[in-house]
Order: sequence, then structure tokens, then C-alpha cells
Amino acid sequence: MGEASLAFQDLDRLLRPRAVAVIGASDDPTRIGGRPLAYMLAQGFAQGLPGALMPVNPNRATVQGVPAFASIAALPQAPDAAIVAIPGEAAVQAVADLGARGCGAAIVFTAGFAETGEAGAAMQARLLAAARPSGMRLLGPNCLGLFNATLGYFPIFSASFESGWPRPALPGMGGVGIASQSGAYGSHLFAAARDRGIATPVLVTTGNEADLGLSDIIGWMAESEEVQVIAAYAEGIQNGPRFIAALEAARAAKKPVVMMKVGRSALGRAAAQSHTASIAGDDRVMDAVLAEFGVHRARTTEELLDICYVAQRGIFPARNSLGVVTISGGAGVLMSDAAEAAGLPMPPMPEAAQAKLKELVPFSSPLNPVDCTAQAFNDMSVIGAFAESMVTDGGYASVIAFFTQWGASPSMAPRLRAELKKVLDAHPDRLFLLSILAPPERVREWEADGFLCMEDPSRAVVALAAMGRFGEAFAAAPTRATAVPAILLPAATPNEADAKHILSDAGIPMAPEAACLSAEDAVNAADAIGYPVVAKILSPDILHKSEIGGVLLNLSHPAAVREGFSTLMQRARAHAPGARIDGVLVAKQLTGGVEMALGVVRDPVFGPVAMVGLGGVFIEIFADVAFRRCPLDATQAEAMIRSLRGFPLLDGARGKPRADVAALAQALVALSRFAVGAGPRLASAEINPLLVLPAGEGAFAADAVLELSPET
Repeated sequence: MGEASLAFQDLDRLLRPRAVAVIGASDDPTRIGGRPLAYMLAQGFAQGLPGALMPVNPNRATVQGVPAFASIAALPQAPDAAIVAIPGEAAVQAVADLGARGCGAAIVFTAGFAETGEAGAAMQARLLAAARPSGMRLLGPNCLGLFNATLGYFPIFSASFESGWPRPALPGMGGVGIASQSGAYGSHLFAAARDRGIATPVLVTTGNEADLGLSDIIGWMAESEEVQVIAAYAEGIQNGPRFIAALEAARAAKKPVVMMKVGRSALGRAAAQSHTASIAGDDRVMDAVLAEFGVHRARTTEELLDICYVAQRGIFPARNSLGVVTISGGAGVLMSDAAEAAGLPMPPMPEAAQAKLKELVPFSSPLNPVDCTAQAFNDMSVIGAFAESMVTDGGYASVIAFFTQWGASPSMAPRLRAELKKVLDAHPDRLFLLSILAPPERVREWEADGFLCMEDPSRAVVALAAMGRFGEAFAAAPTRATAVPAILLPAATPNEADAKHILSDAGIPMAPEAACLSAEDAVNAADAIGYPVVAKILSPDILHKSEIGGVLLNLSHPAAVREGFSTLMQRARAHAPGARIDGVLVAKQLTGGVEMALGVVRDPVFGPVAMVGLGGVFIEIFADVAFRRCPLDATQAEAMIRSLRGFPLLDGARGKPRADVAALAQALVALSRFAVGAGPRLASAEINPLLVLPAGEGAFAADAVLELSPET
């Protein structure tokens, strides 16, 4: 796998080569070994540079009219990149020979590697080993290839180009780069984008990712001149740090990333494993990582294309708001619903502006949505005035104008275009999208003027909302590495009392408590702590104590504590006869707060990930939780807490006092830093419940579990 320290632009020999060899080149332009050569000849790759295309075929003097070479050793120069389109072990030998010849990168079409099972994985390991001595990089194996249309470079065997080549970008629009682990679906995205009129100068499919992966390609696109918007299709991420570095590079370059990450379901994850031998981590963790870097996770191809289409305009308002001007009140309501669901604010027009619009069209509804009604088309200047007011007076960063069939009307559209073009030209920093029904040639006219056009107004709202989230991410401070001191863990998983001592040392407040080996110890502890108390079985082997009656509440006097000690020991022996029993934990019973849960899980791709949610049994019933990579700062922790659906319980719902959210956030920060310092032996940590008292009174852990991997 590519290392996080590798400069993304080191992939230029793969993606911007000057000389390309085709191993297994075919004279038949419809065969896998023939299509790339035919495409590059058709698109003028390295035109005027003799020897830029070097077919290797021991049985032919020329291939598709290009002089051929009998072997890799016979090549007149070291190619920057080479296509390997020969089967099995011959492909492994070809990679070794290319490395010896000084080739920079190999694109391995050949299948039958890790995607087929253990024997294929072993052959894939040999393929990678063959490339390593020379430092040559591999794309694939089992990949469809790539293209960089700006160079006429098409080392790819997709048949998509029989229906058309990639489109050039329109004036004022950026190109969309496609990075895909799936070859067939990557080419499907390209073809769908082309048919939608979206410019896609670069497509790269990564296949099995023996060496270079999706992260490397996203990182290269983040730093490239060809690409302004990045669309990605992923089945699983293998190198978490490299993926983070790529997303950070894209955010730093202010290039939006739109990703389809499949494998949400158990069935989907199993399919991803068999398809590309990828690792699919917890889907909620993936959501958290993508959200951290402002990546829009598209659920459908349609949604991905919508977001890419609007993102080409390159306008990403950090403080987004939506103004709607419409000739249909019903469409205005539809867009208002969509905006609320997407979290896109639609503040009303200022009162003075409303009065001004009422003077122009007395029967209009100038609030927002602004319904100018179809009567405004009797005087097109009124349409322009309404649109100008939306931007100037309303101050909206994004505007949707719903004009339905009027956008294609021969009698209306030219005058409408002229009026709206004045507004657009006067405000080039605003996103102006038309919801119209029009044939492609009419839509192209609107787009040439600088307008975005979509038929479905609800989809338009979703796309515009995404531009604001991109803007917020671009405006955010870059992620800073935080130094966290290493923490020495015990040799084995600790019991609850020991776990609490460890977490207390890490800065997480605990309720007063004591571990007791006898009933008398328990009574003395309760007397010192103050009644009422809670008594719990103390055992590293019994994690879910409440399920066996291992937790007793409201013990309010010495006799109850003495009897409770005996009861707990009996239940432990009855329900868990093989468990280690370290006594009983007696703790102060806190009341009057909100029960929350904090946790850390170790994701196989991204490492320790912090979790916060409603505590007690609610965490399992409602699954109202938020995740973020560790470590956190206080701002990030509070944002996680506020994102919960149950946050009103902490914020004084139904007249209850506001909880100490700051103390809860500090506990979450401390736990996240502990997780980093503890290192890979920390399998998981859970504090449930953590009782959050009223503001200013703090938050205290009432239960804690640490799960540790054995020392090696």
C-alpha cells in the first residue's frame, strides 16, 4: 500500500506520462489489449512525439499501424507508464521486466488475483514484490484502467467511448475527476456524467489496490490542475491514514469531494469483500470521517451527479441561505419542505423588500418563497426586479427560480434569459439555479449564460445545500496533529474499580466509590460515602452486570448494604460460576442529572473513534449516537453532543435545568485522548452511564468498562 508520506504528485508518471508501453498489444481495436492503443491513437496522445506509444507483441512488426517491439527489454526507452494486458504469471514477469527497464508505473488489467481467493492473493503478493525493487508503482491488478482526456491518454479498455468522448468543461465550470474502486461502475459514472453534460477530464479505476489505492488517486486529484471536483466510488478503505491525508489535501485545495461509499448493509459488505477484497469498516464511522472533512456522501448515482454538476460552478458559501422565486406557490412549498429536510436556511425577505415587491405585483407573496405568480410574465422586467431583490435585499447565497416550461418557451425564454442574465452578471458570487423543463439544446443555452439548470426542484435544493457544507468545511481550520502522552495499561482487562481508577487518572471524574471484599467493608464504605449508595458485582469477567441482577440501587442504611453484599455474591456464583469475583463496588448514588454514554471503539481502518449518546438502556433502544476520530478538542466534542437528536434533554427541555454540557464535553475529550495514548491494546472503552448534573455541577462516571487485548 502507498504510504501516507508519499507525495501525491509522485504519481505524475502514471497520470501524465510522455511515453506509454502496451504489453499484450492487439491489432484488433475491440480486444482488451487493443482498445487502449486505438483510443490513444484516436485522441492524439503525444501527437508529434515519435515513439510515445510502444506496443509490445512478439508476433507482429506493427500493431494498429504503430511499430511494435518483441519484448520489454527491446523497448527503445523506459516508458513512464505501461499497460499490462496479459494473463496470470506472465503478468507478474512483465511487471518485473518493466521495473528493470525503468518504467514508472504499470496499469495491470489482468484479473485472477486477490479477488479470487487465497491462491490469487498469493499471486498478487508476487506481483507487488516484482515491482518493489525498482520502486515502480502499480495500478490494479483487476482494474479497468484510467484516462486523462486533457492529454488524449486512454489506457483503458471500457467500451464507453463508442458512445462519446469526455466532454470539455464549459466556461466558468470546473472538471470532475472520477476515482473508483470498481472499473465497470467507474465507467458507468463517466458515461452518465458525459450524457448529463458534465466535464470529466480524468477517470481512474483502482481494482484490487495491491499498491496504489483510491486514497492516492483522490490525493493526486486534489493537487492536480485538471480536476476541480472529485467524485469517488468506494467499497472499502484499506489505508486509513492515507485516506485522511487525501481528504485533508482536497479540503486544503478547496476541492469538494462527493463519495458513494457502498457496503452499508451486511450483505453489501460481504459483496464488497468478494468483489475487491476490501476492508469495510463500521459504516457509522465512515459517515463520521466523511463529515469531518466535509465530504458529501451520495446515496445514489443521481445525487452524486447533481452535486458534481452544481459544484462545477466553484461557489461554496460558508454561510449558505436559500431564496426561492417561483411562479407556482405549490412548488414553493415543495422547496421549503426540501430545504428544511436538508438543513438549508430560508429566512424571510426583509419587510421593506416585501413592501417593494407588493407594489410591483400586489397579489404576489413576497415572503420566501417569493411567488411572483405567472402574471409577472406580462412584464419581464418584473421578473428581473424580483430576482434582483432576492439577491440584493434578501442577501441569499443561493437562489432557485422555478419557471417550469417557461424556460423553453420560444415566446418567453429569450426575454426571460436577458432579464435574469443581468442579475447573474451583477452577482457572480451567488449560486443561481433554474428549475425548468427544456430540451437539451435550450438547457445548454441557459448554461452557456452561466445558469445551473435542473428539472426537479427538490433535488436542486439538496445540491445547493451541499455547496454550503463544502463552504463550511473549506472555512474550517485544518486538522492539527495533537501530541498525546503514552498510557501504560495493565496486563489484563481490569475490573470496574480498576478501570475507573485508570480513567480517573486520565481526567474523567468518577462518583465516590470503594471496592469491598466483605460486608463490613461495604458498610464502612457506605458510611464514609454517604447514603444512598449503589452496590455492584466487581468482576472483569461480568461486563453486563444488570442482566444478572448484579446492580442494586437505593441502599439507604447499613442493613441494606450488608444484605445487598450477600445477595450480589450469591447471584454472581449462580449466574457466572466461572467468573473471577473481586468483591463488591459501593458507590455514591447520584441523582438529578441526565444519563449519557461515552465510548471508544477501535475501527480497523481509522483507529480509535469516540462515541457519545444517550445513556442507560436508551443507547440500545434509540441508537442516538455520534462518532468522531480521536483525539477531540472541546469544540469538536460539543458539536458531537449537539448533533444528537436527544440533545434537548441536556438543554433544558420541558422546563428542566440545563445540564453541564461543558463538563460532558471535557469528559469526552479526556476519553478520546486516553484512547490515543493507550494505543492499539485498547480494544474498547465504555462509560455508561455518565451522569451529567445541572450546569456548573459537573459530570460523573457511574460505570466503566475497558476491554484490552492481551500483551504480546
